[in-house]
Amino acid sequence: MHLFLLVLVSLVGLGFSQTQYPDVCTAKSKDIPLSPLCVYRKPVEKGENKQKDSTTPEEKVPDATNPRVWELSKANTKFAMDFYKIVADSKADSENLFMSPLSISQAFTMTKLGACENTLKQLMEVFRFDSISEKASDQIHVYFSKLNCRLYRKANKSSELVSANRLFGEKSLTFNDTYQEISEIFYGAKLWPLNFKDKPEESREIINNWVSNKTEKRITNVIPEGAITPLTTLVLVNAIYFKGQWKSMFDPENTKLDLFYRPWTNETYSVPTMYQEGLFRYGSFKKDGIQILELPYKGDDISMVFVLPSHDTPLEVIEKDITLEKLTTWLDKSHYVQTSVHIPRFKIEGAFSVKESLEKMGLVDLFDPNNAKLPGIVAGGRTDLYVSDAYHKAFLDVNEEGSEASAATAVVVTGRSLNMNRNVFRANRPCLLLIREVSLNAVIFMGRLSDPGQ
Repeated sequence: MHLFLLVLVSLVGLGFSQTQYPDVCTAKSKDIPLSPLCVYRKPVEKGENKQKDSTTPEEKVPDATNPRVWELSKANTKFAMDFYKIVADSKADSENLFMSPLSISQAFTMTKLGACENTLKQLMEVFRFDSISEKASDQIHVYFSKLNCRLYRKANKSSELVSANRLFGEKSLTFNDTYQEISEIFYGAKLWPLNFKDKPEESREIINNWVSNKTEKRITNVIPEGAITPLTTLVLVNAIYFKGQWKSMFDPENTKLDLFYRPWTNETYSVPTMYQEGLFRYGSFKKDGIQILELPYKGDDISMVFVLPSHDTPLEVIEKDITLEKLTTWLDKSHYVQTSVHIPRFKIEGAFSVKESLEKMGLVDLFDPNNAKLPGIVAGGRTDLYVSDAYHKAFLDVNEEGSEASAATAVVVTGRSLNMNRNVFRANRPCLLLIREVSLNAVIFMGRLSDPGQ
């Protein structure tokens, strides 16, 4: 039995090196070769064919957006919410949490290229791809490549959103030409032959160094010792990196020590807290027990959204109840108003295996050496492959933008504004945070800030 390893890193341009095929960002689906070994099509349920797509009458597809790409973006966000809840429930309330559900989804989509039978069906269902009107599994790759073009090919000197994919395969094996071809055309994932059989530890270091270089040295040692063995066949890596500059930067001179509340100990402690006042998208929803604030990055394509529970609402309640529909409603009902913003300066690094959480969601066969069906990866249709584990690592740094050295000396200032009608958003207790592409509401990163001092 040979194993197959997934590595998912939160790094996010996407460059396609193929020249004999049309640019996937501009080409029509019929012009792009796509013929994986197996295709799964969800059976049409009774009455389902009466509705042309999964968008409700109230929803409007964003301008210049393929409706299926819009549906895929929603499917990814639904998966993000489902997956986040399971991971959050497995962590202590005091732990910070950060991940890129989009990175996880994309890596397993590349795995799906070689999957068949029930393994393919489970991948379609768990990642919510079966909610897209075009039910055929092969077409998901077309729409994912179009979504990637939408997300990653926006030139902006003030922010970087880069996605890099790579296949690392055992050099003694011959991999399926179609699998390699589709991986490179749609995801820019070239095959890098390595000697897993004789040099597993050296191979692990090569992969970790590749990830480190792609993420500006922020993500290191994503694959732990012992994860690569002589039986390893393939390591598939997706890495996402984002660096953005606030559209309205925080003045370092306004950063001061402020109290942050730790509910699990019922104590407060001092953390460097940034401050500014201005027009921001803000909403207060007393029935749901939350405030919401959106801070745009320069270019306005990407923003960070904070979901702050009220003082009497535990964060875990919000985590369990949040859905795509709720998030969309909160954002739609928020408005640009004068807001006093107080946010801790913080860094979060998250590292964990996603295997157990995905198994709880129903992705079981892929990780089972007796039931996994991945015949489309290695030439000859071998059926002895399975995914041994999948590792995810993400990093987030939120600050005023290059002002860490002066934060500790900032002076406490009171009475900064004479506007008594301003709204106050004071993130002095645990909250949810998301980084999203605004027009599609595509959640790229998601996490929680439980303790900025960690």
